[in-house]
Amino acid sequence: MRPFTYERATSVTDALRRSVSASTDGQRAAYLAGGTNLVDHLRLGIRETDRLIDVSHLDLTEVEELEGGGVRIGALARNSDVAAHPLVRTAFPLVSAAMLAGASGQLRSMATMGGNLLQRTRCVYFQDASTPCNKREPGSGCSAIEGFGTYNALLGASPSCVAVHPSDLCVALAALDVTVVAQGPLGERRIDFADLHRLPGDRPEADTTLERSELITSIEVAGPGFARHSRYRKLRERASYAFATVSVAAALDVRDGHVADVRIGLGGVAHKPWRAHRAEDALRGGPATPEAYVAAVDAELAPSRPGEDNRYKVSQLRRVVPAVLRELTDHRQGERG
Repeated sequence: MRPFTYERATSVTDALRRSVSASTDGQRAAYLAGGTNLVDHLRLGIRETDRLIDVSHLDLTEVEELEGGGVRIGALARNSDVAAHPLVRTAFPLVSAAMLAGASGQLRSMATMGGNLLQRTRCVYFQDASTPCNKREPGSGCSAIEGFGTYNALLGASPSCVAVHPSDLCVALAALDVTVVAQGPLGERRIDFADLHRLPGDRPEADTTLERSELITSIEVAGPGFARHSRYRKLRERASYAFATVSVAAALDVRDGHVADVRIGLGGVAHKPWRAHRAEDALRGGPATPEAYVAAVDAELAPSRPGEDNRYKVSQLRRVVPAVLRELTDHRQGERG
């Protein structure tokens, strides 16, 4: 591990000042919150920093209701606290369920909401410094394309990177109306959640659209509407807190046997949390039937080019997405019946 300095920020302004100062001096700076992802990378030697700026003690832990029934969540709120919060559990059950599915209780008690958004891929080649990886070392190549491809992306991949995003929470947020609030040297910036994460293109090393020194301060989720009627489902290789092979977050509004509105987020399929717009467009206004749900999944996967190793994900999605939508349909019809 390379030597680095440890500094504790006293405010958001102080954290930004320290980060900008490091950049001016030609140094690399990193913000430390829960450290459940960053510390691992420092130990593995796949991340290096000159200055580690501890922001974990800043006053960014609030969970408060917004006008219209939405919620503002501080970036340093612990995952365990947010998952158990009555407002989140009632208005956004898929968010609570996603976090409870995402890690052990010990990790949830350390991990922060802002840090969850910034998780890096768990691709085995990214985490092995002895192998080529464009995300870790731009221009070195992507070992996963010709190597072990079981976890490779189905959608949004590029010749430079086929890794998938690991976060459960982000899949749930992809299915909602979410704004990420960040503070930077030039002031506050409000980022639509769909624009926070990047597809790899020819720059897979850049996971997000955050500018240098920007610090996420809060997450705002708009009023729930039919998102109260939502589910999160995760398929994984073992029950004990493994990462998703595929996952789905869905909210559904069914009226008179037809889909009035629907939101679908998918995990384990792309370099970023994937909003299933093709599937949603195929469903809106149409019949709320199992056949329609399967057809919607097929529409979403039409651009995909699965390989032999990750083809199983197609079968999993064709089962789990319709299953979740059928469950939501039965629930809504039972409420109105």
